[in-house]
Amino acid sequence: MCCLSVFSWGASRCVMTPKTLFKPGKVECSYKVYAVPVNQHLSREVKYQLPLGKPPKEGWPVVLFFQGNYFPIQFKRSTDDPLGSYYETLAVKRLLDQGFAVLAPKAEAELDWLTNSAGPFTQYELTSDYRFFKNVLSAIKQGTFGPINDNRKYATGMASGGYNTSRMAISFTNEFKALVIHSASYATCTGTTCSVPQLLPGAHPPTLFVHGFLDTVVPWWTMDQYYVKLQEQNIPTSRVTDYLAGHRWVPQSPTAMITWFQQYP
Repeated sequence: MCCLSVFSWGASRCVMTPKTLFKPGKVECSYKVYAVPVNQHLSREVKYQLPLGKPPKEGWPVVLFFQGNYFPIQFKRSTDDPLGSYYETLAVKRLLDQGFAVLAPKAEAELDWLTNSAGPFTQYELTSDYRFFKNVLSAIKQGTFGPINDNRKYATGMASGGYNTSRMAISFTNEFKALVIHSASYATCTGTTCSVPQLLPGAHPPTLFVHGFLDTVVPWWTMDQYYVKLQEQNIPTSRVTDYLAGHRWVPQSPTAMITWFQQYP
């Protein structure tokens, strides 16, 4: 079932409030909610929003935006929120402003994604995440979320959401044009426990990494392993390293993400 917009400001999808000496800055965007089934008994919420204006003939390109650990995507954040999450919501705003639809699915129990958290011997195709994303992709194709271009899908996320972004390249081949992975590495890695396969899928989408060099939760070197493997296979890749940042969204995230996605229409 579908719900009406939670917020509405008429001519704008998002409102920004600048930071002052006494108050944090804020960014807040309107959104809708749709419950996508996992099976006949369970469903999960997907927050979504479309850009303003008339959609392109083929529909809006769309970014699937994956939550981090215990950290569902919010369409309202302040500059003093934890993990630099203001830049997460600022990225949502800028994607909408640049003509990208945004879909933000929730992980199981709003915790983390099963790409790595279910254990090293888990067969991903048997998880609820796999069934859920099959249904999400089907709903996009069917026009459930509005006029979206099924041939221009992108994915991004931080931490658990970053690992899940990598999962899109492995289990949903030929579905995504490009990926941006924040503070994470290969789909089955977990923090310092990380082994990237010798051979990645040949159809692996172009991938940008955004990472804090001081990240002790997901060390920078785990991302570097993945980055090097992509380079060795001549799969387009790049990275943005914030040498003063730890495990968090960084100020470079919104611009880097949009610039990367726009390279792969």
